[in-house]
Amino acid sequence: MNTSFWKAGHAPTLFAAFLYFDLSFMVWYLLGPLAVQIATDLDLNAQQRGLMVATPILAGAVLRLLMGFLCDRLSPKTAGLLGQVVVIVALFCAWQIGIGSYEQALLLGLFLGFAGAAFAVALPLASQWYPPQHQGKAMGIAGAGNSGTVLAALFAPGLAALSGWQNVFGWALIPLLATLVIFALVAKNAPERPKPKAFGDYLKALGDRDSWWFMFFYSVTFGGFIGLASALPGYFSDQYGLNPVTAGYYTAACVFAGSLLRPLGGALADRIGGIRTLLMMYTIASLCIAVVGFNLPSATAALAFFVAAMLGLGAGNGAVFQLVPQRFRREIGVMTGLIGMAGGIGGFFLAAGLGTIKQHTGDYQLGLWLFASLGVLAWIGLHGVKQRWRTTWGSAAVTAARV
Repeated sequence: MNTSFWKAGHAPTLFAAFLYFDLSFMVWYLLGPLAVQIATDLDLNAQQRGLMVATPILAGAVLRLLMGFLCDRLSPKTAGLLGQVVVIVALFCAWQIGIGSYEQALLLGLFLGFAGAAFAVALPLASQWYPPQHQGKAMGIAGAGNSGTVLAALFAPGLAALSGWQNVFGWALIPLLATLVIFALVAKNAPERPKPKAFGDYLKALGDRDSWWFMFFYSVTFGGFIGLASALPGYFSDQYGLNPVTAGYYTAACVFAGSLLRPLGGALADRIGGIRTLLMMYTIASLCIAVVGFNLPSATAALAFFVAAMLGLGAGNGAVFQLVPQRFRREIGVMTGLIGMAGGIGGFFLAAGLGTIKQHTGDYQLGLWLFASLGVLAWIGLHGVKQRWRTTWGSAAVTAARV
């Protein structure tokens, strides 16, 4: 990454956006790695377990729209501080009062949605500091906060085994409080921010067909990433009999791959174009998920293909958000909220759907093949719009970025 990138924006804010996103994603995803232990204690079936881990995803999807609106009306930094306080209070209550029923677990998941909504704060906070030719790298670095899922997958099951899963909520407060202080001190709003958008601007944005394409593309890449991340601990436990800690390690390898490739996907999109990068990533992810659907004989083989799929989905996330600021530069707050919401909804249906299909068929095969088919549909759709995009808003006469 050349020196011009580091001189083009505000590195401390970029770091703060990443850190805030990273720790927020850690707690947003927390119920996923703990799902097997929680389900055992609360006597939940596969469908209930799937809905429990999917609830924070759906709540985060809806709340991204709210947080995007607050970013426009107040500022990305102010919205980020408010969201962090809500999550800290919710975790403190869960730790001190406890979670004793399925309904209480779902309620906690709703509040953890504010952590998932960090997406609609971190990306505009970083994006507004950087010019078009560096959007892929800036959005990729800020968006690499997906790696917070790795922390949860690595440490949450082990901590739960040592001290009980309810105490994991208390342990999570320590890095969250530190992040709140760092974010408050280091993050700065960009001096040139778009004017606040009215609620009607969100409805207006939905009238643009490109909005729907981006929402669909991201519902597959990010929805696939977070949906699989939430479902994989249960998958490895059900399919191969792994204990919660080992299943957490396997899941951590998968989500690490997806998180690592997000900034690299953005950088690759800057170099060869977001469309070309995204087409490649849909191909990789769809093929690998389809192969896993054949119920591979060993957990190691399944892990290898899931890692490859997550590499494709993670890089695809970076590629999508290399393209979004080129098409919607002045509406980035609105579009980040809408596209982020679509990604979360995709993740909700994948995580909940896998649990439901497992409950009613006894197997994950159909769910995995349906998701692989969505990747194929996304590839076909992107191939269909690429010529129009490259000759209109993505042409060299309009933007310095490669589309």
